[in-house]
Amino acid sequence: MRARWAPQDISVEPKTSLQRAPGAPVLPDTPFRFIIHFVGRYRAWYLAMFVFESAHASCGIMIPYAIGQVIQGVTQASGAGRAVLSGRLRDALALFVALIAGEFLFSRIAGLCQILVGPWQRQNVTRNLYAYLQHHSHRYFSNNFAGALAHRISETSMGVSQTLWAILFDFWPIAIVFSVSIGLLYRAHPALAAVVSAWAVLFVGISYWLATRCQPHAVRAASARSETTGKLVDSVTNLTSARLFARFGFERAYLDEQLKHELRAVRRSNWYSERVRWFQFASAALLKVGTLYQALRLWERGDIGVAEFVMATSLSLLIINEARNLSRRFLEFFEFVGNVANGVNTIVRSHELVDRPEAVAPTLERGRIELRNVTFGYTPGQPIFEGLDVTIPRGQRVGLVGFSGSGKSTFVSLILRLYDIDSGHILIDGVDIRDMTQDALHAQLSLIPQDPSLFHRTLLENIRYGRLNATDAEVVEAARKAHAHEFIVQMKDQYHSMVGERGVKLSGGQRQRIAIARVIVKDAPILLLDEATSSLDSITEQAIQDTMDGVMKGKTVLVVAHRLSTVVHLDRILVFEDGRIIEDGTHAELLARNGAYKRLWSKQSDGFLPESAAEAPAAMEAPPARVHEAPRLQPAADRADELPRGAPLKAWEAPLA
Repeated sequence: MRARWAPQDISVEPKTSLQRAPGAPVLPDTPFRFIIHFVGRYRAWYLAMFVFESAHASCGIMIPYAIGQVIQGVTQASGAGRAVLSGRLRDALALFVALIAGEFLFSRIAGLCQILVGPWQRQNVTRNLYAYLQHHSHRYFSNNFAGALAHRISETSMGVSQTLWAILFDFWPIAIVFSVSIGLLYRAHPALAAVVSAWAVLFVGISYWLATRCQPHAVRAASARSETTGKLVDSVTNLTSARLFARFGFERAYLDEQLKHELRAVRRSNWYSERVRWFQFASAALLKVGTLYQALRLWERGDIGVAEFVMATSLSLLIINEARNLSRRFLEFFEFVGNVANGVNTIVRSHELVDRPEAVAPTLERGRIELRNVTFGYTPGQPIFEGLDVTIPRGQRVGLVGFSGSGKSTFVSLILRLYDIDSGHILIDGVDIRDMTQDALHAQLSLIPQDPSLFHRTLLENIRYGRLNATDAEVVEAARKAHAHEFIVQMKDQYHSMVGERGVKLSGGQRQRIAIARVIVKDAPILLLDEATSSLDSITEQAIQDTMDGVMKGKTVLVVAHRLSTVVHLDRILVFEDGRIIEDGTHAELLARNGAYKRLWSKQSDGFLPESAAEAPAAMEAPPARVHEAPRLQPAADRADELPRGAPLKAWEAPLA
């Protein structure tokens, strides 16, 4: 049998046609193959349950036969004195006791195997589904509720176990009951056995057909339940927003609409199941009456004795009840399969971003970024970038500015390889990022987003997430540099304080400082900042800006900025508009050109860019030049690659305005 620690292994066995990311478990993409795959990991346990449940069912179905033998023994012994147990009666009683004991012992041994392997099985399914889910793309998670995905994993893991238990503890024992019972009935009276067995086969066949018709309704009901869970988690996560906008009533109404949708799906499934049950119970009731009547007629004619009458009636009624229950279990079985199908169809699908078989894991020492003729769009036929060319030398600090939707964040997302480009190349240190493993790429890039998300773990764990082997002293030093140490030591548990889901126990500025500390601990050669200090007050921002200058030293840095004052000290600024870089230079050079950047700088409100061209000066709406038509400082950029890491770049040293 499988050792207790075996479920720790990630599944790697079955074949599949899906595009799968390296490192992800190989999982079948159909419900039944998915279930069978996990049975194979505990085959010894399931074989044991199969044997013991077979013995349990066999003992149970033989009890009516033993009772018949007891009655026959009592009848024969009545003439010889009721106080004396004849040899045949003693044998019948011994058989009855043995069957009762066997039914009890075998059922409990099978149950013991079930309670041992059940949690392992659920954890194994959960572990494999989560491991597979991790490799899905940013686009995938943008299109699915996190809560719904978690609910699908939970339902699928339970559905696998419930499906297996239905087969082992419901369908298989009933198959034994049918075969043994019909055999005993045939010994009592062949005609009665033929009637009952013909009815059972017809009844089970019709019930199975009706249950398969019910499966699509069960799948839709499971999907509706998962969607409700996802929307509920989303609403709970944003309760603070609902409170501040006084939208509690709206959120309840929004949830009610989803609950009505779920109720319709569940009711359709339940009503169909109920109609099937009406057929089952009505058919079973009619046959019970008919079987008892036929048995009485056979006894009346002398075709069967009292013992055969008792056994035949008991077995017939048992077969009818089991057939009725079997048809009910068909409905439950297809509901379990529907839960598994819901999870498998949602999670076990092709991964969008997959490392190439020959992908490498280089160490990025220079951090030179180059985009060559890059074309990309989120949807086919609607490109954001067309033929984009830009080179960022190592150690250069570059600001990305432009209106919302101009392509700044998309530019960063492509470097992070959250999406694959349609054509062209993105190279870091001369290596196409598609030729790198994603883990190697992301291990050497650091991102500080505008709204960082923290784990519901301690502050120590959140900061150390940047580098798991960082010492406590290194974590504290990073927190000091990020100006987080001051508020951390004032908390009750200091670095061991829990931050709440997504860091809700911290203010926006505190979360930002923890995210900065995490990046300082990581110490990657390429640093990406998406308005990283926007949540901070001006005094803290200036202090952290000074710290970030030290952190940026020797690194290639991209800064997405909505506040132009945050990029004036950088080596270079790229001005984006409609997926094009319309200006490229230092702050002083761009001001001197008296172009788009100069108009933005002179007209921005409170240091922030306007949201769109409609809010900008009219002159800003003139047709821009393509990036390759704009004056470029590429020769100086090329020379920068020959400089020591972190050395000043002469081309960018014009005095700031």
